[in-house]
Order: sequence, then structure tokens, then C-alpha cells
Amino acid sequence: QVQLVESGGGLVQPGGSLRLSCLASGFTFSDFVMSWYRQTPGKERELVALIRSGGSTTYADSVKGRFTTSRDNAKNTVYLQMNSLKPEDTAVYYCNARLLVNYWGKGTLVTVSS
Repeated sequence: QVQLVESGGGLVQPGGSLRLSCLASGFTFSDFVMSWYRQTPGKERELVALIRSGGSTTYADSVKGRFTTSRDNAKNTVYLQMNSLKPEDTAVYYCNARLLVNYWGKGTLVTVSS
């Protein structure tokens, strides 16, 4: 049974940091492209960051220089380190696994507010 379980969301002040984790199970994690998406009410889900099986990464322009994604294949986990958070980063963040098929987590809420 495929599972993606995100954790690490919460309330943080502007300028603060959070680290999201996504624990995967039920598939060969190391083969998959792992991505982080986010979504706010009334908007489409948008790609934030992805990391390929070989470790190369891609980021949305809005988070470049502030967010870093990494993966630990031994732990079947992908991470999103978010620094210098802004109110506009407030969203539900979803973990995605892709390799011909798409798997999604249920999301974790990040709220950036003073």
C-alpha cells in the first residue's frame, strides 16, 4: 500500500523557518522523482520544488534561495527546508512521488503570520 505522509507544518512568524518531511512507503522510493507542491484556496496546486532520483533539483522562482529540498533514500524520506518564510508562503504543502504514476500525500498546513 502506497503512503506519503507529510509532517512538520505549523504556524511560524515571517522570516522564520520550518522543515517539512515526507515519509514514503509501498514503492521503490529511490527510483521516483519526489516533489513538493502547495495550494491555497481558490488557486491551482503549484510546484514548489522537486528532486530527481539522481539528486538534481528544481525550484519555483518564488522560493529560489529560500527553500531547499533533499532526500534520504535510506529513510525513504524527502525534506523541504523553508527559510525566510513570507506570508505568501502560507499554503497546504503536498508531497508527490512520480514515475509514470503519481502518488500524493494528504498535505500539511504551513501558516506564516505574525
